[in-house]
Amino acid sequence: MPRGILEQDVYFLFRRQIHSKTSVGTYSEEHSRGPSTRACALAQDDSAYVDQANTCGLASLKVAAHNERMRSSGPQPLSSFLSYLQVEKGLAPLTLEAYRRDLLQFAEFLESKQRHLLNAQRADLLSFLEQLTTNLVDSRTRARKLSAMRHFYKFLLLDRKIKHDPTLNIESPRQWKILPKSLAVSDIDQMLAREQSRPQDPSLALRNIALLELFYATGMRVSELVHLRLEDLNLEASSAIVHGKGDKERIVPFGVSARKALDGYLREARPRLCRAKRSNLVFIDRSGTGLTRERVWRIVREAKPDGKASPHMLRHSCATHMVANGADLRTVQTILGHADIATTQVYTHVAMDRLKSVYREHHPRAAARRRMERP
Repeated sequence: MPRGILEQDVYFLFRRQIHSKTSVGTYSEEHSRGPSTRACALAQDDSAYVDQANTCGLASLKVAAHNERMRSSGPQPLSSFLSYLQVEKGLAPLTLEAYRRDLLQFAEFLESKQRHLLNAQRADLLSFLEQLTTNLVDSRTRARKLSAMRHFYKFLLLDRKIKHDPTLNIESPRQWKILPKSLAVSDIDQMLAREQSRPQDPSLALRNIALLELFYATGMRVSELVHLRLEDLNLEASSAIVHGKGDKERIVPFGVSARKALDGYLREARPRLCRAKRSNLVFIDRSGTGLTRERVWRIVREAKPDGKASPHMLRHSCATHMVANGADLRTVQTILGHADIATTQVYTHVAMDRLKSVYREHHPRAAARRRMERP
């Protein structure tokens, strides 16, 4: 199993303690080979050294190293699956961590049943989901865990590690549709005006205004905005290349207000923030380094007087206001970077006024009723 370099060093230390004939020079020679070579050496006789560690009074060290290994990499099929998601699918670190956490939870459940991931049956998955329900885990979380297991066992099936997919014919838990929360246009204007009038460093004010304008204009995710690079911006064309989920790229346009705010920030404020440091990220802090997701959340929250705002609310506001003003769902889907238009369709529920207006304008029965209502 792959380990961190520190853990490899610990193992080599107690190996040297076990073998009295091993000299300091030998250890230094082994240590100088590099982490990949040392990891291969450990894989060959790991179990033997664990047994010897018990006889030498190093059981606690063995347990700690083993637990750390299981936390960091998990069972071998899981490690292979996570590598596949990272290398071939290009998933983000937070997404990979969610997969790892969900599948490790299922692996621990199977261990309590004297089973493991490769021989899990459909009944095991149903029992796991039933336990989650008993523990009052909400339906969205249960559906996410089931989705992770479906992807995992599909990978194992294609890799010929298993013969049958245990997730077949298991229905996803019913989920309540949660309508996205968006801000009114007046709220957006209020947030921008507040940033302009709030006492703060002028460079930070210009940066925050450009950040809010770009958020609202493009509907970017917060992770996409913090990783936006200078070369991704095209102010002349009023567009940006956005690197979304799965490392997919899309070109997103923005309006005049966002372009002017970005131009002012890039010409006047960013050089003062960057100083001697070099960074290719668009939005940076006082030290010249890129903004964190947490810092962006604070900027958005502090811009609203009652603090009830978030980057995702700006994203929802962008989509909701576009639909309310007549944009078709395919265009909104492209701008937001949704893989499935079903995800975008939720915005039709929050634009009912627009839908009713279009219905009354174009449906024959609605038109007849409107004529009857006229005096």
